Amino acid sequence: MSNSVVIKTDFTGLTLVNRGKVRDLYDLGDSLLIVSTDRLSAFDVIMPNGVPRKGEVLTKISEFWFSRMQDIVENHIITTDVSRFPAACRPYADVLAGRSMVVKKAKPLPIECIVRGYISGSGWKDYQKTGAVCGIKLPPGLRESDMLPEPIFAPSTKADVGVHDENISFEDACKTVGAKLAEEVRRLAIAVYLRGREIAAKQGIIIADTKMEFGTIDGKIILIDELLTPDSSRFWPQDSYAPGRSQNSFDKQFVRDYLLSLDWDQTPPAPNLPEDIIQKTSERYIEAYRRLTGTEL
Repeated sequence: MSNSVVIKTDFTGLTLVNRGKVRDLYDLGDSLLIVSTDRLSAFDVIMPNGVPRKGEVLTKISEFWFSRMQDIVENHIITTDVSRFPAACRPYADVLAGRSMVVKKAKPLPIECIVRGYISGSGWKDYQKTGAVCGIKLPPGLRESDMLPEPIFAPSTKADVGVHDENISFEDACKTVGAKLAEEVRRLAIAVYLRGREIAAKQGIIIADTKMEFGTIDGKIILIDELLTPDSSRFWPQDSYAPGRSQNSFDKQFVRDYLLSLDWDQTPPAPNLPEDIIQKTSERYIEAYRRLTGTEL
């Protein structure tokens, strides 16, 4: 595994089909190659700096979780072993090792599937204004970071890079994907979150909320993209948790907090991040992996 920061890939001979906020996606014919770069996005804007080893953390944490959810819902992974990748990928093995996966082709659902177990972030802002999140009425008197009586499914739109996702109601999700599919995805998403929260709690981590992606293959729902990573979730250390304020975190909230201290309107171009912010963010991602899995990166 190369220790250099990978912000962008351009693999001659492979067909690039999408460059997302973090991942570069290549079409391999009957499968896809997903490469997790070290790009960092905040407020749906890609930062100019990369975070060392971030792509490796995202890939390995996703693999950790996918394997623990198989009995709830299948996932898209074929292999993360570069030696088993198609021959066309082999020239790029050094870059791909540790940060990529070959996956099944699925049709992504056009909604983001968010589960909130604690009130934070945009959910907290919505609650302060309306007493509800995504149209779901919540008990009065909740404090920021309070645990909810039960997890809620709070979907959002799936916006293009540089455009903010917007929270939508479950009824809107039903209109977008159909009621039967929306209800099944809600059931699966909450089941995945509850198991993830239970496993993480044993390692001293609170998963406050998470965003997951589902797709379909021949009408069957599977998990795609990443799962329960510091990019897609709020990870809080249990030992410093205290409701009534924002929490310390293992995720990119550290970067968000720094950006909020600047005079920046959260539209491109993003400001350069100082080296200490980059380094501390990298350390947080690696620590999240170490705590969750009990192994070193």
